[in-house]
Amino acid sequence: MTGKLDILTAEFTQEMMKTTANLYRLGWDERNGGNISYLLKEEEVIPFLDINHVKRTMPIHFDASALAGKYFIVTGSGKYFKNVMDKPAENLGVIRVTEDGKAVDVLWGFEDGGGPTSELPTHFMSHIERLKTDPNHRVIIHCHATHILGMTFTHSLDEKAFTKTLWQMCTECIVVFPEGVGIIPWMVPGTDAIGKATAAKMKDVRLVVWPHHGVFGAGTTMDEAFGLIETAEKAAQVYTIVCAQGGVKQAITDQQLLELADAFGVVPRQGILNTKK
Repeated sequence: MTGKLDILTAEFTQEMMKTTANLYRLGWDERNGGNISYLLKEEEVIPFLDINHVKRTMPIHFDASALAGKYFIVTGSGKYFKNVMDKPAENLGVIRVTEDGKAVDVLWGFEDGGGPTSELPTHFMSHIERLKTDPNHRVIIHCHATHILGMTFTHSLDEKAFTKTLWQMCTECIVVFPEGVGIIPWMVPGTDAIGKATAAKMKDVRLVVWPHHGVFGAGTTMDEAFGLIETAEKAAQVYTIVCAQGGVKQAITDQQLLELADAFGVVPRQGILNTKK
């Protein structure tokens, strides 16, 4: 490690620290809820870590060979986001997927003997699918965004209807996520089944709603992934307020949403808006 820079000053570590603090502040990651994984480039890691020095190797119950040799900074299993800023080396870790895809090498962090989030297979599955769609993809955030979670109790879980409602609640939504949102059935978290279902949706969308639980958001940067969730959550909050005050009396029309999409050069998901003028 001689001559290496302090990893706590690395931009990727700072982003993880600030984002986890924000998510906790917003109430989206209570207790040990939520997790983040951030795909790193080797050249980003080398100034801070000796990549040949492996602290320990941990098996994973998932074939991650599609990500062999790739580096991630991830939140830890059972860790509280509120503690990341004060004790990053205990609550975060930098890992590398082994060549056979059956384990991860811990290069830094998890100093109290912990390991990566229990949702790591689900993250890896989603990273694999997003990288097929977008080679610039890097970030997955899972959180319990309050109003999106609440909306899954009061709104139809048809994802086209759910998407349209979000688009209508806030003008910028169709611009931020024109592909809409995906919704999976309620499933037990931490399983391969929920990972596969989420990843299947991630082929076409960047935001997947887990009913009565939370959301999975993807992005090319931390800001993009966070901002995606933030925008949908704001729309869900507006929906909640509107429902509590007697329901919708007027809304952005389909034609207006189409005009918005055209103005910002985005293509809305098909089958949601009435294209007849």
